[in-house]
Amino acid sequence: MRDMKSLRKIAVLTVATMLCAPEAWLGAQAPAQAPASASPSGAPQTPPQGGGPAKITIISNQVVVPVTVKDRSGNLVADLHRDEFRIFEDKVEQRISAFSAEAYPLSMVVLLDNDLKSKDAEQVAASLRSVIAGMSANDEAFICKFDQFFHPGKGFTMDQDKLMTELKRTALDEEPSVAPPSPAINNGPTINGHSATSDAPSTAAATANIKGQPTKALDDAVYEAAQLLKDRGRDRRKMIILISDGVNGVKFNKNKYDNVVKDLLRYEVSVYSVAVSSAYFNRRFSHLIDYAHATGGDVFFAAKRETMEELYSRIAEQARNEYTLAYSPSGTDRSAEYHAIEVRVERAGLNVTAREGYFASGVPH
Repeated sequence: MRDMKSLRKIAVLTVATMLCAPEAWLGAQAPAQAPASASPSGAPQTPPQGGGPAKITIISNQVVVPVTVKDRSGNLVADLHRDEFRIFEDKVEQRISAFSAEAYPLSMVVLLDNDLKSKDAEQVAASLRSVIAGMSANDEAFICKFDQFFHPGKGFTMDQDKLMTELKRTALDEEPSVAPPSPAINNGPTINGHSATSDAPSTAAATANIKGQPTKALDDAVYEAAQLLKDRGRDRRKMIILISDGVNGVKFNKNKYDNVVKDLLRYEVSVYSVAVSSAYFNRRFSHLIDYAHATGGDVFFAAKRETMEELYSRIAEQARNEYTLAYSPSGTDRSAEYHAIEVRVERAGLNVTAREGYFASGVPH
C-alpha cells in the first residue's frame, strides 16, 4: 500500500483541462430539466426564447471545481447558496465568478470485477438490477467487466428496459473467463492458459497468480472506462462506478496508476468505488480509495447485497447533485506549475469534498 505522503500527492492531481475554453464544460448547455443558472457576473441568465436550456459562459482562464457537501451523518446538503462558499488557491481567497447547484444528467460506466470470490460474485450479481433504480430518464449507462482483460458491454444507453435486460444477462464469471481477441502473448510458452504463439484463447482462467502476483488488471480497466467517457458531453457528470475487491496485479497492467488518474482528471471523470465484503475484511482496497479521492469521487463499503442495492442510488444522487464553482485565479504565482485548492462553507458542521488542486500546464497567464 502506498505511503500516506504518496497517497496525498496523488490525491491532489488535478484538472488542467478544467481550465475551460469559452464553451467548455459549464459553457456547454445545461441539462434540459435544470433551471436557469448563474452567469459569471452572478446574475441569473434569461433562458432563450422557445424554451431552450440556459447557458453559463466561462472565460478561458477560469478554474472549475465540482463540490460535494455532506452533513455529519453523511447526508447530502442541497440548500447552500453561492455566498456560503469560499474558495482559496494557494491560500489566497478567490472570487467565485460562476456558481451552479443544478442537477446534471449522468454518463456512467458500471465497471464490474469479473474475478471475485464466489460469495462476493453472487452478492454483486443479485444487486445489479438496483443500478437502474438510481437512474433518471436522462442518465445513460455502459455495463463493462474486467479481469486480466477489459470486457466492454453493448454501449451507452438511456433505455432502462435495455439496461435491465443487459444487467439480467450480465453474469459474473464463476467459471474461468477467456481473453478477447488480442495479439499473441509472448511472455513464455503459456501464461494463464493462453498460448504464446497463437491468438486463440484456451478455456483456462483469464486471471491467476504468477510468482505470488495477481494478474487482475484494475488499472487497465479504469483506463479503458475513462476512454469510453472522454467524449460524452460536458453538460453531463461523467463517472465510473467501480465494484471490486480491490485486488490489482500492478506488474500486469499496461497503464500505470498515475497516468490513469491524469486521464480521469483530463476527461473530468469521477470514480465512485464500491468495495465488496472480502475487500473490507482483507483491507485490500487501497486502489479503490486512491481513485475515488484523486478524482473527487467517493468510496463505499458493502458487506451484503442489501447494502449494495442502497449504495447505487446514493452514488447516483451524490454525483448528480454536486455544486459547481468557477473562478479566475488572482493574486497567486502564475509561473508555478501546481496550485492547491481549498473549498470551505460558512455553515458549521459540514464536510466538503472537492479536488485539492490543479496543474497549470498550458494555461494562459
